[in-house]
Amino acid sequence: MEDEKLENARERVIDSISKNMDIYSVTPSVGRLYGAMFFEKEPMTLDEMKDKLQMSKTSMSTGVRTLLDLNMIEKVWRKGERKDLYEVKSDWYQTFTDFFCIHWRKGIEMNRDACKESITELMELLEDNIPHEKRITAQEDLDRMSYALGYYEWLNKVVDLFESREIFDVIDKGE
Repeated sequence: MEDEKLENARERVIDSISKNMDIYSVTPSVGRLYGAMFFEKEPMTLDEMKDKLQMSKTSMSTGVRTLLDLNMIEKVWRKGERKDLYEVKSDWYQTFTDFFCIHWRKGIEMNRDACKESITELMELLEDNIPHEKRITAQEDLDRMSYALGYYEWLNKVVDLFESREIFDVIDKGE
């Protein structure tokens, strides 16, 4: 009875982590891997992960690579162990920061570059002799894109707060 309750409690959290990570474009299987690793007291090999999750070693390898890239797990060394070992990083605050900053920076850069390119194009268009109605539309679009650039600069400052850990001066971790 106790084992079943323990397993149900863990499975509920693993399932929730899996679904939550899916929101951020991490596959549910990688989310399940992370959730399963979260409850392990000792680092795991790919074979141990494969056995625990009943998935292929290739899937485990891909999942581990994804989690390493996201800085959510780390490779650890143990004397006498020949296989690679992996464990969940213990600082979730830093994990969250790393994960979101990576994605925010990509999005900011992509959107900012698109706005800058479009602003250049619209400025050239406004230098041409175009109908008044088109000029108004181009100017309105230019204003919207300038506003968006201001937002992306602000968002960069938010990301800077996370990366510098100054965010924790504003919001206590509650530890």
